Amino acid sequence: MKQQQRHEFRPSWDLCREVPYIQDEQMPKKRVQFLKWFSCAIVGMLVFVLALLSKTSFLLLITFGNNQTKIICSEQKPTALLGIGFVLVGSSVLLLLKSTWKFIFKSATMPSKKTLFWVLCVEFLVALGAAVLTIVAMPHFDIVTNVMILNSVSILSSVFQVVAECLAKERKRLIMLPVCSIFLIVTGYVLFAISYLAFESSLAINISVGLAIVGTIFVSVNWWENYSTLFAVSFLEDISRDIAQSRNVVCIISSLVRILVTSAVVGAYVPLSGQEWKLVKLVFETVVVSLVAIQIASSALCRWFVVVACKMHALRRSFVLPMYLASITVLAVFLVPTTVRLPKSNQTSTCFDNFQPKSSDEWLLLMLTDAIRTLNTRDIVVHKKTGGLVCLGCSALSWWLGLMLSTVYIWYLKIHRIERTQDLFVRRMYEGAFLEQSMLLNTRFEIRKRIKEKKCAKETIRVFLCATMWHETYDEMMKIIISMFRLDKYRPKTKEQHDVEFEFHIYFDDAFKDVDNGRHANEYAEILVDVIKEVYTIFSEEDPCTFKQKAALPRQKIINTPYGGRLEYTLPKGNLMMVHLKDKTLIRHKKRWSQIMYLYYILGWSLNRQYFKKLKAGEELDSLKENLKKDKENTYILALDGDTDFQPSAVMLLIDRLKLYPEVGAACGRIHPTGTGPMVWYQKFEYAVGHWLQKTAEHVFGCVLCSPGCFSLFRGAALMDNNVMKRYTTKASEASHYVQYDQGEDRWLCTLLLQQGWRVEYNAASDAYTNAPQDFKEFYNQRRRWGPSTMANTIDLLGSGGLTSQRNSSISKLYILYQIISMAASILGPATICLMISGSFVFILNMDENIALALAIVPPIVYLILCFKLKSDTQIKIAAIMSILYAFLMAGTILSIIGDLVKQKTFLTPSGLFLIGMVVLYIITAALHPQEFSLVIYGLLYFLCIPSGYLLLVIYSIVNLNNVTWGTRETGSQAKTTTVDTIKKKVMNATCCKCPCLESEDLSEKTLPAETITKTEKPHISLETQRDHEFQLSPHQTWIEHLQMKSYEFPLDESALPLDEIDFWRELQKKYLEPLKENKEQQEKVADDLRELRNKVTFAFFFCNALWLVATFFLQAIGDSISIKIPKIYPNGTYDPTEVFSLDPIALMFLLSFTVLLLMQFVAMLYHRIYTLIHFVAYADTEIKSYRKQSHQSHQILDSNHQPETYGPDTALCFQNPSARSITSV
Repeated sequence: MKQQQRHEFRPSWDLCREVPYIQDEQMPKKRVQFLKWFSCAIVGMLVFVLALLSKTSFLLLITFGNNQTKIICSEQKPTALLGIGFVLVGSSVLLLLKSTWKFIFKSATMPSKKTLFWVLCVEFLVALGAAVLTIVAMPHFDIVTNVMILNSVSILSSVFQVVAECLAKERKRLIMLPVCSIFLIVTGYVLFAISYLAFESSLAINISVGLAIVGTIFVSVNWWENYSTLFAVSFLEDISRDIAQSRNVVCIISSLVRILVTSAVVGAYVPLSGQEWKLVKLVFETVVVSLVAIQIASSALCRWFVVVACKMHALRRSFVLPMYLASITVLAVFLVPTTVRLPKSNQTSTCFDNFQPKSSDEWLLLMLTDAIRTLNTRDIVVHKKTGGLVCLGCSALSWWLGLMLSTVYIWYLKIHRIERTQDLFVRRMYEGAFLEQSMLLNTRFEIRKRIKEKKCAKETIRVFLCATMWHETYDEMMKIIISMFRLDKYRPKTKEQHDVEFEFHIYFDDAFKDVDNGRHANEYAEILVDVIKEVYTIFSEEDPCTFKQKAALPRQKIINTPYGGRLEYTLPKGNLMMVHLKDKTLIRHKKRWSQIMYLYYILGWSLNRQYFKKLKAGEELDSLKENLKKDKENTYILALDGDTDFQPSAVMLLIDRLKLYPEVGAACGRIHPTGTGPMVWYQKFEYAVGHWLQKTAEHVFGCVLCSPGCFSLFRGAALMDNNVMKRYTTKASEASHYVQYDQGEDRWLCTLLLQQGWRVEYNAASDAYTNAPQDFKEFYNQRRRWGPSTMANTIDLLGSGGLTSQRNSSISKLYILYQIISMAASILGPATICLMISGSFVFILNMDENIALALAIVPPIVYLILCFKLKSDTQIKIAAIMSILYAFLMAGTILSIIGDLVKQKTFLTPSGLFLIGMVVLYIITAALHPQEFSLVIYGLLYFLCIPSGYLLLVIYSIVNLNNVTWGTRETGSQAKTTTVDTIKKKVMNATCCKCPCLESEDLSEKTLPAETITKTEKPHISLETQRDHEFQLSPHQTWIEHLQMKSYEFPLDESALPLDEIDFWRELQKKYLEPLKENKEQQEKVADDLRELRNKVTFAFFFCNALWLVATFFLQAIGDSISIKIPKIYPNGTYDPTEVFSLDPIALMFLLSFTVLLLMQFVAMLYHRIYTLIHFVAYADTEIKSYRKQSHQSHQILDSNHQPETYGPDTALCFQNPSARSITSV
């Protein structure tokens, strides 16, 4: 009894624990909420201001066309009409350019004749209505009417809403809103007609009123597509479907129709109205051009910020509200200065031929006064006719309210965490003359019932986290296991349907060792079991502050399998975790084969098998195909390394990318190297630059070429596509295969996805942390694998560039060209470094350029020769010594350049501009990544190590290309028994409830209860049956009993696999994963082939670099006759013609190419940062609400769990340390 008591409670005198630091999600923080609100406020203000600029500039152009205004003489009124025409076609020109680009480089699907005819008719009506309304009719009206009549274009949208909601049998109160909108807009038409026809009727006014009403109705046809699928009319549904498939061609046609119709109306109206085009002159080059430019630019920017507001979930405060207030504010802007008059000296002039304002304030005053003159000259204002004024005001109010009621559905629109623009807005572009109306009416309309049905029928995403392990340390294992348990806590498995479900898999390579009586799990596998036990104990303590006994850890499963063994854990929140222990004598080992193992187990066995069973049961084939297709698309695999550390938010952000874009086959996050020491510091900055500039440029301009295997999310449908998963199983048989397939398996998998047409993306907000090599040798060996593999896969992709660009809409011919230039820059990297070192000699030692170049080439050539003769370890030692010497040289170069700038008294020299430009660019880039800004500190170390990383490392990688060993962890020392015992004691001490402190292992084994080794059976198959069915694995399962004894505090009950799963593993092993047999002749042949490949690649690689250096040498030898002279320019702008800087053409070309490449990457980074911020704000908004809801539920559970209990005197009580995220016992 005493012994049992000691197992249940720790003694009260030994209560302190050593537990790992578990950092929870940094979600409900005030700064995140502040960032969200600040971003939304800025976007909302920009939307409002830009809408004001757009509407005001357009209305001023309309005002200039009014005969009552004086700012433009009556003879020059065609100038204003031409400006209005440019505004109308501005958005069409932008749409034409965008669609033409997509047509050339992406989709070029042609519409049907029926669709083409429909589009031509609709676009003709809309273009004609807009041109007639704005060019012919509106110049005859006052400013109040012009501000508000644009709101009446919502008339047909309201009608369509009523019809759609009646067909859907929506609630009456919802149908009444568009009905009221129709009533108000029609009332506005009537009052508008009365205010003109009844009080100041004339032929021109009567025609203008009629044309205005007809024009607004024609324009309102523009948004028919928003309601076409709601009418249950097959004709409209077919056309909408065809338009969606051929959107680029349809947009090109519609843009051309708009431009032609608008041009025809402008061209015909001017002579018909008795005006002449020849009078269009100087004024067109001043005020009208400025207003047109302001209107087009502000409209385009406003539309973009509206999209941003919607994607940031700031729909109401940053989009709808600013748009509603735009008309009212513009009206106020025009009506406020009604009492302002021009100075007497200026009022004698009638137009700008005689008077030119001297300042911008005078310009603004004159234009506002001219605009209000259209109202002050009306008869109802001059004679103060109350009826006319009432009609005018009520018509304006009716139109404004009508627009609000017709678009009130946007106020309640449900937006997913991340949305595509095409899912938010029906048409691609805005309407130049109707900016706020077009943006509001273009927002996708949905029936409320259907929104609820969609919400109830949401599909569940299944994510399988698959980590590959080998010789990871205790700390590295702790990171990945804690990350998995975090995710289990984040999304518990319940009976209710969730948006995401998780399942965890760990594939442990070479997990067994031979012992006298069979096989045991090796030291690394034992450490993993101990780590899981420790983390399980911590995460299972849901309420450490309550005074209650700690529950025993639940029993888990241990299974013998054809490939080795398996541990099955049910995590504290219900999710399943499997640890697959691989025996290299039974199944092929190494990372790629572990990946093939889980790909076929999850996608081939678990996913497909259930549908084949349903087919045999007689279910309908078509429905099975459709459901299987959906399951493939909604099944994701998160590839992980055994030392990856991540938060749940990182996974969810990647899931968002795949959920939103069905063409995305893979997505990766921002990888942060961890560790200490100079090598890690160098890699921190290297990784930062690679992600900040290179990966963002790949994402924006085309596709990411490599989604790293340490943290990448893959879509099941993409992996199961033709020529992907099946080809990934190819066993290396040629020398090039060993380099491309096995040295960088993650890059090869991405190459296969890209060639098959799938997109690979990068999400900068999804952070993951992985251990980086901390010593020089391990770093060089790692990059020895990565360098040749990267080159091989890039050449493979570029070689199939034509076919890939046809299959993959994200990869254009221009992107292929970009990659060719980048590849050329990488190949010529060593020669470029030699030239830089040569420049360093010239700067520091003041020697002749040719001698300096020759001196710079000698050390790399010597190192190249030595690499052919010496062993790998010796090569690395020599590289380390040379790296230190080169670092001193680079430090001297920096100081020499700075000294030269001081000596020359100007920084406008080629070297000065290059150095300063690079520093400024990296600082700005780092500033745009505020959480990573501290990494710029490592930039100096990165600069000092440039010769090592881009010259010596390249030579080492190319010369050792025939070495296809893994290079990292292979020579790591085996875990010593004493080390393992120490770790075990640490784990035992960390367990707070059951084990007696510092008990010996022998005592533990003696006191092990008999129940812990009880074998449970599957109800449908016995262990004996399984053993009879299997090939005779072993008469005595020593490894199972061994692990059961080691994990006595966390009981492992022996279980069995189903027969069909055993058959699956057998067939998979036989076909793809049979251990590779050693064949000395074959190995010698492969080694010879690899050496031959190494020699060819080395020759080609360094021949290109030699050509570059020889060309530079001869250009320098020729001298000034062909060099480009650059005058010496001082910071104050003056220059000295007697002093010049000389650059040879090749150096200038390379410098310009490198600068252009960097600037392109910088622009892409800016674009990517904006959309990363949008995604992060949207994620924060949804997750904070989810967190609050979850916290409220957990508080209720905690309150219900606080039941009084009594304890013995030695019972351990627990409290939670408020200063840390770990649980402490007292």
